[in-house]
Amino acid sequence: MNTQAAQPVGRLYGVGLGPGDPSLMTVRAVEVIAGADVIAYHSARHGRSIARSIAERHLRPEHIEEPLVYPVTTETTDHPGGYRGAMEEFYAEAAARLAVHLDAGRSVAVLAEGDPMFYGSYMHMHKRLADRYPTEVVPGVTSVSAAAARLGRPLVEGEEVLTVLPGTLPEDELAARLASADSAAVMKLGRTFPAVRGALERAGRLADAHYVERATMGGERIAPLADVDPESVPYFSMAVLPSRIDTPPTTDERAKGEVTVVGLGPAGPMWLTPQARSALAAAEDLVGYTTYMDRVPRRPGQRRHASDNRVEAERAEFALDLARRGRRVAVVSSGDPGVFAMATAVLEAASADPYLDVRVRVVPGVTAAQSAAALAGAPLGHDYAVVSLSDRLKPWRIIEERLRAASAGDLVLALYNPASHSRRTQLESALKVLLETRAPETPVVVARDVGGPEQAVRFHTLDTLDPATVDMRCILLVGSSQTRTVRRGDGTTVVWTPRDYPSEG
Repeated sequence: MNTQAAQPVGRLYGVGLGPGDPSLMTVRAVEVIAGADVIAYHSARHGRSIARSIAERHLRPEHIEEPLVYPVTTETTDHPGGYRGAMEEFYAEAAARLAVHLDAGRSVAVLAEGDPMFYGSYMHMHKRLADRYPTEVVPGVTSVSAAAARLGRPLVEGEEVLTVLPGTLPEDELAARLASADSAAVMKLGRTFPAVRGALERAGRLADAHYVERATMGGERIAPLADVDPESVPYFSMAVLPSRIDTPPTTDERAKGEVTVVGLGPAGPMWLTPQARSALAAAEDLVGYTTYMDRVPRRPGQRRHASDNRVEAERAEFALDLARRGRRVAVVSSGDPGVFAMATAVLEAASADPYLDVRVRVVPGVTAAQSAAALAGAPLGHDYAVVSLSDRLKPWRIIEERLRAASAGDLVLALYNPASHSRRTQLESALKVLLETRAPETPVVVARDVGGPEQAVRFHTLDTLDPATVDMRCILLVGSSQTRTVRRGDGTTVVWTPRDYPSEG
């Protein structure tokens, strides 16, 4: 019988060293390094390790050092699995080397620049070893925090959200995320710098971007990102978009007032596009109907000018007047601003003196028709027409003519503004017009409060729809002769219109 006690296993530490200045290491990091048997650190094939250089003053001659040398960094590899295969093999071998020490009862401290769990190489050791050995992760000051400190600018304030991005993302993806960000840090520059700069420019954020290189380290450099030579950018650098709150506009910005008409989609923040988020965040003034303004988060320093729903022309001129005085103005509109909404009112006013020189942009939004169609299935799968049943701005005679023409053409119909407190007969009249040429069993989708707390989708036919159940918060989708309503096996009902259309004869 073997009575020899089992050898106790060692403890694994992931040690965050902070952004580079050794004086920014935590007390706990110094304690762990001093007490560890083995010090492991990653390096490129040249053998120099930034992590080791940060911790060097705390290393002792009796420490066992384990350099974990990457087989590749930015160069190509002939590994059969490519770059990813070579790195996976390296991480497995490195973890096995550390496991030998841990099995022998030695404690192992894996050094990591910044924070071990923040884009750090240590995490690859953690995922392979932490379930087998007692483990402690010692957090460190991140390079993002260091960059903000060196800039002397808040990263986020109040209810702003910080977005951290790797520069290795595709330029299109970077641009979309940067456009919608309150503030952001883009890491891993180096060879990715031209794409990151292009993404910032496309997102309209280049003028706000700062470049920070080797924050807190020797050779630190800080500059406006637009002024940086791409050939001079190392990997240990980042682009920073700091907080927008209380950031004074530049002289050029004051001279370039503009109006941006922004589509909010049918409901709350989930329906906003990144472009819309960016336009709302950049605005100094918000103008719009009170109900729609309530969907936009409040930002310190941003002025809000809410008004009634029936003063579109006055609202448009008010926004243009603000822009003439150098203000950046966002006019908010539900759905898409170009569909029965504020873009037309703004452009109509901007097409005459004294507003001809005011810059106007339109930022699209998800329409009510698209939103309702998605909830129902795919009723807009073929040609369709969009008609407003409101006769406040056009005579009912014109509406009837358009309904007859669309119905005769067998188009699916999206009917906006079907009813209100003061308009109760229009929908009933519209249904009669459609029944002149369409079958009574034609599918009708009624979507109410899309995206809101009272969202509901009901399925009817032309002859079963009760106009009394419809109000201004509804949109109707009337099918063509080809539109189908199907009850599926999972209990859901879907409405869809085939993409093909029967040939004549």
